[in-house]
Amino acid sequence: MRVVLTGGGTGGHLYPALAIGRAVMDDHPNSSLLYIGTRRGLENRIVPQHGIAFEAIDVSGFRRKLTWDNVRTVIRFVNGVKRSKVLLRRFKPDVVIGTGGYVCGPVVYAASKLGIPTLIHEQNVAPGLTNKFLSRYASAVAVSFAESVEQFARCPYVVHAGNPCASTAMKANPGKGFASLGLTNGEPFVLVAGGSGGARALNDAIAEMIPFLPELSKVHFVFVTGERFYEETEAKAKKLLPVVSNRVHLYPYIHNMPEVLSAASLFVGRAGASFIAEITSLGIPAILIPSPNVTNNHQEANAKSLADRGAAELLLESDLSGERLFARIASIMGDPARRNAMAQASRKLGMPNAAQTILTQMNRITRRT
Repeated sequence: MRVVLTGGGTGGHLYPALAIGRAVMDDHPNSSLLYIGTRRGLENRIVPQHGIAFEAIDVSGFRRKLTWDNVRTVIRFVNGVKRSKVLLRRFKPDVVIGTGGYVCGPVVYAASKLGIPTLIHEQNVAPGLTNKFLSRYASAVAVSFAESVEQFARCPYVVHAGNPCASTAMKANPGKGFASLGLTNGEPFVLVAGGSGGARALNDAIAEMIPFLPELSKVHFVFVTGERFYEETEAKAKKLLPVVSNRVHLYPYIHNMPEVLSAASLFVGRAGASFIAEITSLGIPAILIPSPNVTNNHQEANAKSLADRGAAELLLESDLSGERLFARIASIMGDPARRNAMAQASRKLGMPNAAQTILTQMNRITRRT
């Protein structure tokens, strides 16, 4: 099996593609993978670390208002299609899989014009512009949320598969998560993380929340600030840390996030699709604070999907403060029955077999069923 993966710009598009790639190699060990991305995106650095061949095209995204930049974007798209056709003819893939982000636009479009089977995966409730455009050319679409199915009416086959990052999370060892934090197995802790890059608003709330932490005397707090905000957040917190220093764990980044997440009693953070896939596959209750700075406000729709089903609480960033956040945390951590009910609701939404469902679709459109 020869598979081209494409998608990127952010981890929300990149990591599902990598999870699909791992599933392909598990199912078809003799497969060859090629990742097509951009030099500017996260994929340029991360993909080679996973031992996957990488090629780049020059492409940019459309702005949602009339601007001369969109003229340049159209020119880059046309050139990106030409470059993609060269790469695809050279690699001769059996299938091309796109996971969103503007880079997958010319790649999937080029593949469809060359008669190569294509599959796109949409991570969010509200589909991105690129995937909505590509849906009329794709052989199949896989979505993470059931609410998204009706958004892809132009595609002949759409499946509610979940997010393949969930399949990776299910393999995580919580014991290793506890050990990496220096905690005893089973010790309750709240994991607060603003995504791989961190979130200033969430970090400000962390610092404001520290004076209230003694009220939860048996709970540890793991704060992941993001590397660019670590020193700033640490400086704000240091004045107050002696009060609860043995129960506050401040990190710029956690490299074994699935293991730590699998051990957490409660997750607090953004509503990115990959994190949501992971917490629901593990049955972790959550307080979700969607980023207001994302395209089409898609994180709020993601968070609302969980909140409406009792798996999470939704807290808008405009309402965020240290005191309000701690009150939400204390309410959940102080009520084991409620936390358990949220965990069960979360687990019901989990789709740990997402990667295999997507592979089934891939095999179907390549006639390998």
